[in-house]
Amino acid sequence: MSKNDGATNSAGRWLVLILVGGANLVAMAGDGAKSEEENAEVAGVGKPKYANRLIAATSPYLLQHAHNPVSWYEWGNEALIKAQTQQKPIFLSIGYAACHWCHVMEHDVFEDQEIAQLLNKFFVCIKVDREERPDLDSVYMQATMVMTGNGGWPMSVFLTPDQEPFAAGTFFPRDVFEDIVRGVIGSWQLKTEEVRNRVGVVREYLDQAMNRTTAGEELVPADAIESGANQMVGYFDGEHGGVLSGKTNKFPPHAQIDLLLRAYARNGSDELIDAVNTTLTHIFRGGIYDQLGGGIYRYSADPEWLVPHFEKMLYDQALVSNMYLDAFQVTRNPLYADAARSIFAYVLDDLQSPEGGFYSTRDSDSGGMEGGYYIWTYGEVRDVLGDDDTKLFAAYHDVTEDGNYYDYRHPGPPVPYNILNIRQSAADVAKTFGLDESVFLRRIEILKQKMVAARAKRVPPRLDDKVLAEWNGMMIGSLARGARILNEPGYAVAAKKAANFVLDNMIEDGKLKRSYRVGKTRHTAFLSDHVFMIEGLLNLYEATFDPRWMEHAEKLAASMIDRYGDPENGGFFYTADDGERLIVRVRDAYDGAIPSASQLSAHVLVRLAALSGDSTYLERAERVIKSYSGAATESPAAFVVLMRAVDFYHGNPREIVIVGDPGDPTTKQMLNAVYASYLPNRIVVGYHGSEVPDNVGQQIPLLRDRKRVGGKTTAYVCRNSHCGNPVQTVEELKAMLADNTAQGQ
Repeated sequence: MSKNDGATNSAGRWLVLILVGGANLVAMAGDGAKSEEENAEVAGVGKPKYANRLIAATSPYLLQHAHNPVSWYEWGNEALIKAQTQQKPIFLSIGYAACHWCHVMEHDVFEDQEIAQLLNKFFVCIKVDREERPDLDSVYMQATMVMTGNGGWPMSVFLTPDQEPFAAGTFFPRDVFEDIVRGVIGSWQLKTEEVRNRVGVVREYLDQAMNRTTAGEELVPADAIESGANQMVGYFDGEHGGVLSGKTNKFPPHAQIDLLLRAYARNGSDELIDAVNTTLTHIFRGGIYDQLGGGIYRYSADPEWLVPHFEKMLYDQALVSNMYLDAFQVTRNPLYADAARSIFAYVLDDLQSPEGGFYSTRDSDSGGMEGGYYIWTYGEVRDVLGDDDTKLFAAYHDVTEDGNYYDYRHPGPPVPYNILNIRQSAADVAKTFGLDESVFLRRIEILKQKMVAARAKRVPPRLDDKVLAEWNGMMIGSLARGARILNEPGYAVAAKKAANFVLDNMIEDGKLKRSYRVGKTRHTAFLSDHVFMIEGLLNLYEATFDPRWMEHAEKLAASMIDRYGDPENGGFFYTADDGERLIVRVRDAYDGAIPSASQLSAHVLVRLAALSGDSTYLERAERVIKSYSGAATESPAAFVVLMRAVDFYHGNPREIVIVGDPGDPTTKQMLNAVYASYLPNRIVVGYHGSEVPDNVGQQIPLLRDRKRVGGKTTAYVCRNSHCGNPVQTVEELKAMLADNTAQGQ
């Protein structure tokens, strides 16, 4: 089964559990006057004709559908009670604001009055933003995939009044969708009991699939790191890098790269590092990377990383920048540092709000077409740069009069558009024009700025300006690491601003909320919100040595353990015990575009144990690892995020303590030395005073009784809280780190 954008699905895969009604009933289904509950017309010239209940939503995705003639509800008691009271089936549509095919289906299907009449008369229609409600998305995506063999967005699911799915699919053209809706109506009215009985098949699958654990008595062994990497590298494309998802699609493999780098640190395998270098080089030079404005698109629709799906998601910026930071530490390749910096620059310029929180996405569509903001004809480039400079720019960024991309959905004859990418090295192209490479690159940079200015005059893609705790935690964590690894303090300033925003605005009655927009918080947070915010705050502590970030991380960890813990199996549920009850309580066991929060919880817990000295965190982490130990030991490549915790747990992590004035050159040089090396299993603690106060020493035991010796910056390298002799020069610190760079890192 595969999960992707809905356009890849076909009507032939649509219904597995549906019984189509007779022709006379199907004909009858189309007749039906509008009820008083349906869309009200809005008077006034220039105003939308319809306004439905979504007009009061905060989600930009839901607001995009607020003027459909479909009588949409948000998911909630009003809609669910109506379905129960009237015994109507539910039509559930799930998507997100940046989704191209969601826009197509809205325009072609949900703005159609005949379709709206059918839906409004025979269903309770509910629209869900998957980014606000990943719990609903997860449950009904699993149902869609088991019924059809495929998944994606927009997702279209028909539910009983008890919220149980009996038919499902993704994107469909208007006429196909009408046939499907009429078939569902016929089945529901003629054979309701049979449909209800068959619902049990899907329900049984969901109960098993979404709460599956493979607990064992033993922890996953340390050698699973290398065996998992050896399994995983076999799936990588040796020519272009990355791993295919389906027949052609490639997503940035951030979690897989993490596993390969951890294994490479242990065994130095050329095969592992070659897969990393091939992948990261092709991504940064490909069309999946915005060659003008920076930032990464969601995925590539071809194996060569050329044709992207043009959404820019905050989580991708965070995860991919983090991937490049790791690779830079391992290889010291300046290309990878440039990649991370360019992604950070994009995020800080376009996605950080004035108040500090990070917005969610930039849309894929602009000017009525997917990618319209980002693609160019040769003539458009020539109009901006002139003939001579166009030749130079085009040679480097693969711009031709024949184009490398055709939007087959755009009306009229095919237009030879170009997606900017880099096919040849700067040195090779410069040589063609008889230029020194450095001179060539300076000219290219000037031309890029002209292209950026010209692009800014186009209609920009829409911004989804909601703030999600989960995605903000990811971005905070990556920026905090970037501040240290790239020696850019401004990244830590931006991360602190975002962390303060979440902590000040998205915690109510001591509990984290999922979403914030226009002054309103929405939805009980999920496990992923807690895990990624904890990780982000721990990274921010290590970047700043401000103990309040550690304090907030522990508060969130306490809430996570208390409200999401699974006392029977040892791991965590995705939803809180005081949250909404769905037909299945999800565990989030496997990775998707975003790493599994259940697996990552083990890693943040072992880090918390090392930083706080609290063994209960370690015991919790052990229970999480054991809850997956059976399957993870047998197939570690399927549990790449869990391997982070396994590596840290078995790796006897380094504990590095630095006490010194942050303005002292020696302090800066010591921190640079620590972060110049790839040490995935280490914690770094410090204090910016002469002597660590008692309360800070109690909070972070590694700092207890640590002080500057002779008033000079002093470093300690420890394992299991047993420290070597203090050192006060960068050379001594480097030597101590080098002595510990073998097994375990």
